[in-house]
This record gives sequence, C-alpha cells and structure tokens, in this order.
Amino acid sequence: MRAERSEMELASEPARDLNNSNHRSQESLTTKSSQLKIAERPPRNRMQRLLEIADKLLQETETLARDTAFTDESNRLRSLSLAEGIDFYSEVERFETGLIRLALDQTGGHQARAARLLRIKPTTLNSKIKLYGIQY
Repeated sequence: MRAERSEMELASEPARDLNNSNHRSQESLTTKSSQLKIAERPPRNRMQRLLEIADKLLQETETLARDTAFTDESNRLRSLSLAEGIDFYSEVERFETGLIRLALDQTGGHQARAARLLRIKPTTLNSKIKLYGIQY
C-alpha cells in the first residue's frame, strides 16, 4: 500500500508541475500582453489625452482669472468709504455689467445660454446689454 501511494504521488507530481508551469506561463503571457497593449496604443489616444489635458489647463486658467477678478473686486469694495457716500446705481450697473460679460464670455457670446446661466430671461439680458452698451 505504501508503494502504491508513492507511485500515485509520483504520478501526480508531474501533473502538478505541469499545472504550475502552465499557470506561470499564463501569468507571464498576461503580463507580456498588457505590456504590449501599453506600448502599442494608437497615437490617436495619446493625442486625445493631450487635448483633454490642455482643455483642463484652460479651464483652470479661466477659474483662476475669475478668482483673481473676484478678489480684486472684493478688495475694491472694502476700500469704498460709506462716510463719503456711494453711488448705488453706478455700482449696480458696474456689477451687472461684469456679470453679463462673464456669462457672455463663458458661453462664447451666446445670449440665450448666458441668460440661462444668469437665470434671467433672454429679453432682459438683451435689454441690459443695450442699456449698458456692453460689447462682446
């Protein structure tokens, strides 16, 4: 019986070794194929990725510009002296003009989209553009 077990164990060992070597070769093929896939990416994907990165950089630049404009405006408002008086209507006009320009810049000059961003009717936006003489 002992001899039979050792023969059975011996017979199964090459099968285990074969299974292990098959598993190892499959792992190495998978690794090699993934390395080949990375190396063989079409240039279009790289160009697309480059365009996406450039677009994100442009968006960040625009955000920083808006933040800078907001900071400048906040500093200017802090420097206003209530004791000397403030022309309310000119300040409102300046504020609305800035918002309208920002919305028009964001939408590429499309008034209906800018009105949606500002949550006003397009006719209201158009009348304010004419009233304030906003050029875009």
